[in-house]
Amino acid sequence: MRWGRFGLSVSFQQEAGEKGMALEIGIGVIGMGWMGTAHSRSYRLVNDRFHDSGVRARLVICADDVAHRAEEARNTLGFAESTTDWHKVVAHPDVHVVNIAAPNFLHKEMVEAVTAAGKHVFCEKPVGRNPGETAAIEQLAREAGVMSFVGFNYRWAPMVQHCKELIEAGKLGRLTHYRGRFFTMYGSNPLGMLTWRFRREQAGLGVLGDIMSHTVDMAHMIVGPIKRLVSSRHVFIGERPLPVPGQGTHFSVGKEGDPTGEVENEDYVGALVEFGNGVQGSFETCRAIFGPKCEMSFEVNGTAGAANWNFERMNELELYLPGTDGMHDGYTTLLSGPAYPSHGRFNPGDGIGMGYEDLKVLEAHNFLMSIAEGVQRSPSFKDALRLAEVQEAMTRSWESGSWEEVQPLAGKSIE
Repeated sequence: MRWGRFGLSVSFQQEAGEKGMALEIGIGVIGMGWMGTAHSRSYRLVNDRFHDSGVRARLVICADDVAHRAEEARNTLGFAESTTDWHKVVAHPDVHVVNIAAPNFLHKEMVEAVTAAGKHVFCEKPVGRNPGETAAIEQLAREAGVMSFVGFNYRWAPMVQHCKELIEAGKLGRLTHYRGRFFTMYGSNPLGMLTWRFRREQAGLGVLGDIMSHTVDMAHMIVGPIKRLVSSRHVFIGERPLPVPGQGTHFSVGKEGDPTGEVENEDYVGALVEFGNGVQGSFETCRAIFGPKCEMSFEVNGTAGAANWNFERMNELELYLPGTDGMHDGYTTLLSGPAYPSHGRFNPGDGIGMGYEDLKVLEAHNFLMSIAEGVQRSPSFKDALRLAEVQEAMTRSWESGSWEEVQPLAGKSIE
């Protein structure tokens, strides 16, 4: 089959154009756990929330190695077909986009197959199990000339986008400080299952790949590239109950006396960072902390103002923009509403909150628009490569115990 710039067959594009139809993009999803089902719903909702975008998604086929989960996804989410063999998703003639929501150790093999087939690819983070694997995956997509996208969904929150607009407009002045963190309790219970996320062979890195990836991506978007850093790591819970294959998620809990296995990657990562523009900052992430439920957050300070955002209150932005009269010299809480980026696509009222899966809809829409426009939007595998370079510097710092420069990964230069 000959492929056009939308990643659809040339004859299909011509037929759609002649009929004045919306461009329909066939979706295949691999991995029908929590993320796979969330992505599937998001593609379906793009047709509703962005009905005027000229692009429609069609759920063609889903795959999971657990047969009942694949079939359940077909029945509940509206896929035309399901399978236990992910290769059938890649080979399906009606699939133009392959969405990978499988465990980390499968990502590279799957991206190799998808890019060889000339199809566009969405991959949940972390794209690779380690920086080198991420670099190899980025090269595959780049050389194949396909569109890529990564599941850095927190960047799509309307109040985050508003903060970015304020910074770009100079409202906060020259940026001076940035603090990013992601604290979550999913690993705080010692009886939490030893799922693949805690295994080095299957997950690769621990929180450095799993949730520090969100922290670094947000910092890159808000502030810019990181020049150098010093980092540390720690494991708080060394053993966990063994899971039952095909059951539960990384939130599942076992019982006292269950067989246990060793945790093979880090629970905690901290870092001091210096950005290329001189901004000074710090990052912290932990999956075993007790207290914060899902505190993906940042604080940014400039010479004329400051802003704070926390996903646990994702519809709020704490903003400090004092006036010259000194009467309003303090933080103000802004509530999300239709005046802020994309909020009006979901509801028409100020203070009527959006949720996590709404961010996945925005993510899916931006990916599909990359394909429709033939112009790569962020975050792509290039953004994942920039993240990998920061991760690689952190792992070097763990060994050296000192500051390390963030460097391009060998042989994988980026613009």
